[in-house]
Amino acid sequence: MNLLWLQSAGCGGCTMSLLCAENPGVLDVLDGAGIDLLWHPALSEATGAEVRDLLADVLEGRVPLDILAIEGSVVTGPKGTGRYQMFAGTGRSMLDWVRDLAPLAGHVVAVGTCAAYGGMTAAGGNPAGAMGLQYDGALEGGVLSPDFRDPAGLPVINIAGCPTHPNWVTETLMLLVDGVISEHALDPLGRPRFYADHLVHHACPKNEFYEYKASAERLSDMGCMMENLGCIGTQAVGDCNIRPWNGSGSCTRGGYPCIACTAPEFESPRLTFTETPKIAGIPVGLPTDMPKAWFMALASLSKAATPKRIGTNATSDRITVPPQPKREKT
Repeated sequence: MNLLWLQSAGCGGCTMSLLCAENPGVLDVLDGAGIDLLWHPALSEATGAEVRDLLADVLEGRVPLDILAIEGSVVTGPKGTGRYQMFAGTGRSMLDWVRDLAPLAGHVVAVGTCAAYGGMTAAGGNPAGAMGLQYDGALEGGVLSPDFRDPAGLPVINIAGCPTHPNWVTETLMLLVDGVISEHALDPLGRPRFYADHLVHHACPKNEFYEYKASAERLSDMGCMMENLGCIGTQAVGDCNIRPWNGSGSCTRGGYPCIACTAPEFESPRLTFTETPKIAGIPVGLPTDMPKAWFMALASLSKAATPKRIGTNATSDRITVPPQPKREKT
């Protein structure tokens, strides 16, 4: 299968993350899956006229395009022309190229939240008109229509994340090669369910503190970051803590709250990323599938039952009270 990868308006962070794929690396994955990388702006040697010739061959049907991968949001300004972002050397905007190439592709993949929903490049007033391939934020209809479907009947596959996990990308590509992705394998926002059916909360190393509602007060504290520090891992989709980056890393494992980077409009929170919005002292962002009254009742009981070890360690930057061995009765 032929894969064409274009980088639109973004930081290139998803490519940087992809290069962190290990055992096997991304190039080994592509080779083993039988995927021919036609061109990638950072990984391919071809430049200038060679790339223009390749694009012409794709447009004319001389080179089949099996997978079109877009990284970064697509700029539509000014006034819907897309000319704020020109595809260098072609005299045409990236917007035009995406709209011409997408109908020719066997599958269209949005790599990262920017390509999926607009992401960080759509933050604030968004004067550039940056948006995702098939979504403008949480609204259906980006630079491609909500009705867009590839020849297999799939919408744009949104491998959301900022940056997206390397294995989410490689696994999606391998599933496409095997022809086993159906629309039922995607969640309502077009994200592959193999990672979107999980929450970041799953396997979080701070779960013991969460269970007792033993909360951190500063970013350096060991406790749960939901109550005070803006963590929304109980609402955010992703298996980040089940298969962490490079085998060991994730935001919460590094002591930083989850900001739901796999979700539309995560880039524009109402408060800072490290602040939990509250009403009358009660956190607004509760787990999505738990009624507020139940949560508050459970939280009160949990706090009352918090062992000294957990309560003390929660507001410490290291283990202050270690687990004690159970003493046998004599």
